[in-house]
Amino acid sequence: MANGQLIFVSGGVRSGKSAWAERRIQESAGTRKVYLASGQAHDPEMVQRIHRHQEDRKEQDWITIEQPLHLEKALPFIKDGDAVLWDCATTWLANELYEGWEKGAPCAGQPGCMEQKWANLKNTIHSLQCRTKLLVIVSNEVLDDFVRDDTYQRWLGRIHIWIVAQADEAYEMENGMAQKRK
Repeated sequence: MANGQLIFVSGGVRSGKSAWAERRIQESAGTRKVYLASGQAHDPEMVQRIHRHQEDRKEQDWITIEQPLHLEKALPFIKDGDAVLWDCATTWLANELYEGWEKGAPCAGQPGCMEQKWANLKNTIHSLQCRTKLLVIVSNEVLDDFVRDDTYQRWLGRIHIWIVAQADEAYEMENGMAQKRK
């Protein structure tokens, strides 16, 4: 199967980027809609939020795959011709950077750890694009949040630059309006 279309959308918190991305997927008629979710349920409030979002998407015939870490593990559940929304690269990055923190050894502090995760991510995005009709990737702006350690921002910038270079279209969201950048 030829590569499907890859769209990247970025914006600040509450910019409307996820809702816009969902509409793009819904416009992809005749395909199965798959939502790759990166959130983690660390507390009761997040458990409720994830459940509410899953139920909302189910009513709209979405298939939800919760994959906060190791995005490549979602590949066996993706079918040829699916329309896939990955929301969001920002959350995935935070999850991956700090995987292992509870044992005192986050990936961000381990030599070569993020480089391996980065290689896996590039391969996974390529595999998703080869398999899907449409792949929409959502992410926050690189400097959206104050971060004491710039490791997160450097990795997010690197990821964005690579995804935009691969993308057929790239958008920046502001106040619910999409500005095409590529």
